[in-house]
Amino acid sequence: MPKIRKNIAISESGFVFDPLSGESYSLNPLGLEIIHLIKNGQTYEELSEVLLAKYEVDQETLDRYFYDFIATLKQFNLLEVETDA
Repeated sequence: MPKIRKNIAISESGFVFDPLSGESYSLNPLGLEIIHLIKNGQTYEELSEVLLAKYEVDQETLDRYFYDFIATLKQFNLLEVETDA
């Protein structure tokens, strides 16, 4: 599971600030919920279970949205760099 960089500031209203780049972003409510679940250390299975129960969405649509969202977070350098151990 990807991890959000520790220095990223996230407000309860969905405002995201990256102090390294000075960039800021706005998240929709689902994006904000996904960020919080990731930051709380949820596995993808746990995150998926929560979101499938809460929203009227099927697994395939959730998977696609999640991985597109993660790709966007990577593009904006908001995730920790994964190193091979």
